[in-house]
Amino acid sequence: MEFHLKYITDDIKLSSYEDKLFKTEVVFDHHMLVWFISGETKIIQVDKSYLFKAGDIFLIPRNQLATIINYPKDGLPHKSVVMHLSIARLREFYANLDVKSKVSAMQKIRRFDKHPLLESCLASLIPYFDVQEKFPENIASLKITEAISILRTIDKDIDSVLANFEEPYKIDLARFMERNFMFNMPLEKFSYLSGRSLTTFKRDFQKIYNSTPQRWLTQKRLELAYYQLTEKNKKPVEVYLETGFENLSHFSFAFKKQFGLTPTELADRRMNTNR
Repeated sequence: MEFHLKYITDDIKLSSYEDKLFKTEVVFDHHMLVWFISGETKIIQVDKSYLFKAGDIFLIPRNQLATIINYPKDGLPHKSVVMHLSIARLREFYANLDVKSKVSAMQKIRRFDKHPLLESCLASLIPYFDVQEKFPENIASLKITEAISILRTIDKDIDSVLANFEEPYKIDLARFMERNFMFNMPLEKFSYLSGRSLTTFKRDFQKIYNSTPQRWLTQKRLELAYYQLTEKNKKPVEVYLETGFENLSHFSFAFKKQFGLTPTELADRRMNTNR
């Protein structure tokens, strides 16, 4: 896979994927402001899926589990400018502002379709990726401050995201896992987002499910995959991308071990039955 990543600062980068697709499951430590130059991205969260195309601008809030699938499109690579809005940077920005934000229970992705102010701000970064000298920190700080100020101008509710500095608190583990099992995250991330240490997470999980997290997660993902293949008529390649498996071969192996036939064989059998 041809993948290029170029930073002009730790918080501003240009990424490019030139292969058929790139899939990852992530939970970001910082808010991510993204502007697409070319390509497509599908982002899958618990309650909603998003499709972003060239020219789209969107904000991914921190601490939200998501599956991200990046595609080249129309012969062009998947290319985007990404700006990290870190907690440290946001604390500094809001330090002298009297902001009483209303914290949302669920932070969703916010899209700003080709907004001219944001597009101009992010497009102005492109020339700096070709400069060999170190990008001056004061200029980077000004660009990030500009982006935050624009977001606050065009989205009156954005403070509920950007000015929220709370860390995850201990929540109902069973409800959290039932909603998020399809994301292929390290157990450390699951434990953090449920407000627990890894040791406490494993102990609480065993009490609830009488099983290890790894075994339970695999079983739940296989059950979801079977449902999507048989009831939603999805293709195996679509299913593995959306149910937390690392790759198609691993998915096929685990599926056959559980159900006695591969996802492709199950899909073919269903197709023949429906003829």
